Amino acid sequence: MSLTGAQARAEDVARAVYGKLIAMLANRTGDIIAAEDALADAFVSALKTWPERGIPDKPEAWLLTVAKNRRIDQARRDARLVITDEANEMADAQAIEPEDAQLDDRLKLLFVCAHPAIDEGIRTPLMLQTVLGLEAEQIAKAFLVNPSAMAQRLVRAKKKIKSAGIPFVVPEPEAYPERMGAVLEAVYGAYAVDWLEGDGDLSHEAFFLSNILAELAPENPEALGLTALIGFIEARRDARVIDGVLVPVPKQDVELWDSQLIERSVSLLTQASLKRVPQTALGRFQLEAAIQSVHAARSVTGKTDWLALSQLYAGLMHAYPSIGGAVSRAAVVAEDAGPSEGLRMLDVIDFAGLDTYQPFHAVRAYCLAEIGRTADAAEAYAKAISLCRDRPSKLWLEQKIAGLQKKMA
Repeated sequence: MSLTGAQARAEDVARAVYGKLIAMLANRTGDIIAAEDALADAFVSALKTWPERGIPDKPEAWLLTVAKNRRIDQARRDARLVITDEANEMADAQAIEPEDAQLDDRLKLLFVCAHPAIDEGIRTPLMLQTVLGLEAEQIAKAFLVNPSAMAQRLVRAKKKIKSAGIPFVVPEPEAYPERMGAVLEAVYGAYAVDWLEGDGDLSHEAFFLSNILAELAPENPEALGLTALIGFIEARRDARVIDGVLVPVPKQDVELWDSQLIERSVSLLTQASLKRVPQTALGRFQLEAAIQSVHAARSVTGKTDWLALSQLYAGLMHAYPSIGGAVSRAAVVAEDAGPSEGLRMLDVIDFAGLDTYQPFHAVRAYCLAEIGRTADAAEAYAKAISLCRDRPSKLWLEQKIAGLQKKMA
């Protein structure tokens, strides 16, 4: 195998199992930084070994064994780190096969990162990196902060976990409320990374973890709501990109939607509503799942209830304001009350970073085109294209601007 082939395979494995391996490596010592260093060494070793000897039948087991051996070597060099009984466990590469063991370690690490001793603002980014394998730069973009500052905060948090001796355990149910929110945010953040483009490894992993969390905390309405939310989105996986081009939800072929997954998501959302304490506000994930359920209903009714969506987005913005929610609400209002009203709502959005937020310009372009301001719409589409980060969306926007250019010709 060529070096390029080995590198591609190593990258595939990294996307799929990075968090599992970090969780297993850090479980006994609580040293996440050392676990990351050992795993990085293992990937370097893979790039040297796999082109010559071929990829092993169980690459993640191979990587875990090499990384664990690196940890043993480091432990012997570092008198401050004592690993008393780890060597024997590390010898058998097949030891990572049972999914229960992998899952248990990942859940432990998720809850470790959400421990009250960790600064609240870094809990979700920490989980995104350690458990789900995102780079600090990716996380920084998502949280609109400087990449180097994010990297420094992540390092400090990992050091805090070790120095504070935070135990790697799944906490008792009574501890869930104070930690579950950050865990759910991280899982949803991971799902959002490659839900549209890529091989889907991370989004599938996030969906799997959301289901486990719903089983772990069946009385938590937000855990149920998140699983329903991701389920509704997953149900449209086969319909959202056709021939490499994004298909917006209202234009998707409902025959390509997974009806069984939609039904299950509806059931989960119903369960969430029953678990909610009376007279308390809906959680964010329940609200977003309710929005997706309205879209899903088109597979039965044949139409989209834009008024219901407008009302749900109003509720979402009242309780959980965000730039994404504001732009989405304007897009829905444009369909319900007309493009002029959609433009009006776009004009009153007041969030930092709006000018570089691609969906804002895409929605604005649509509204301008609908009221006949073709040249302005083309300019807005061009701005949206310049900010686009994924190819399916870019191709769709290019189709839209091409249509406008024909009208102007």
